[in-house]
Amino acid sequence: MKLTKTFKAFFESEKSGGLLLLFVTFVSLFLANSSFQTEYISFWETQIGHHSITHWINDGLMTIFFLLIGLELEREIYHGELSSIKNASLPIMAAFGGMLVPASMFLALNYGTDTQNGAGIPMATDIAFAIGILSLLGNKVPASLKIFLTALAVIDDLGAIIVIAVFYTTSIAFVNLAIALGIWIFLFVLNRMKITNLIPYLIGGVAMWYFMLNSGVHATITGVILAFVIPFGDGREKSTSYKLQHFLHKPVAFIILPLFAIANTCITIQTDWHEGLNHPNTLGIILGLVVGKPLGIILFSFIGVTMGICSLPKSLKWSHILGAGMLGGIGFTMSIFITILAFQDPETIIFSKIAILIASVLAGIFGFVYLKYILTRKTT
Repeated sequence: MKLTKTFKAFFESEKSGGLLLLFVTFVSLFLANSSFQTEYISFWETQIGHHSITHWINDGLMTIFFLLIGLELEREIYHGELSSIKNASLPIMAAFGGMLVPASMFLALNYGTDTQNGAGIPMATDIAFAIGILSLLGNKVPASLKIFLTALAVIDDLGAIIVIAVFYTTSIAFVNLAIALGIWIFLFVLNRMKITNLIPYLIGGVAMWYFMLNSGVHATITGVILAFVIPFGDGREKSTSYKLQHFLHKPVAFIILPLFAIANTCITIQTDWHEGLNHPNTLGIILGLVVGKPLGIILFSFIGVTMGICSLPKSLKWSHILGAGMLGGIGFTMSIFITILAFQDPETIIFSKIAILIASVLAGIFGFVYLKYILTRKTT
């Protein structure tokens, strides 16, 4: 299967970005538990305009990350793996399973408790980390597996975005929401008028972000809906959408996501940290990501193929799907992001982050070792 130039550029940026995320996470955890602990943690809590630096990263810079996700999703729909029902069916089925089974596992342990709101945490897949781990396996990885995992992760992120919009919106200021949607409609009209200059879309996007921020709906949703009014044209290199997507790849992979990782993993690990792992919340997160993800992905893929909804590409084997499912358990960025929205209690947030880190490490190790074994042996 031939890889497009756009996909190769995306894969390479995510691969390098994933390795960088691993490094900065380690550094952040080290500093948060060193003699610089107080200064380091207080720095991220520094208030700028009534919000902490961490808050500006999570609600501001991460909107740009979601804009890139939206642009990538749009490209996949028009020209990529999701451009035909036949190609899209398998990763769509896999993504559904990869969201529903982990969430069900979490709820089985937490339903009716104060932590049931965290059901969305184990539903997410971190594209950068998953692709970064897959890239370590080198040229042995079939192109179809790279495409499957990427499409799965993009659909997974879309699912996480919908979950955030629907389940993590507490109260809505309808006037501000109406203004934000009004701006989006105006930008849509500009799109239909074939105005390709990016400046009005970016200015409108900033205004839309401000009103969305004050509407009660999470501001990062702005990034996704803005992506779908950026002129796509024929999708080629001269199109506005392509230029913006190409420009955002490196800043997102090498600045925004590392900053998010650093700011949200400055976790002070106490001597009794392991006691929190007995809680249904942390157990639900770990089981959901490490067990629920691969189980849901391969189960729903198998159901889809058996029922004739989708087909397994000739170069892909069920062992590949299982390996991709294991890597899908690397939640990290999106899981931490949902944790911040799901809980208010600082202790619950810290234990949830520790559980996410443990689960993501286990999923990465299991996925890497398993795929290395089957790709070396070329099992069926």
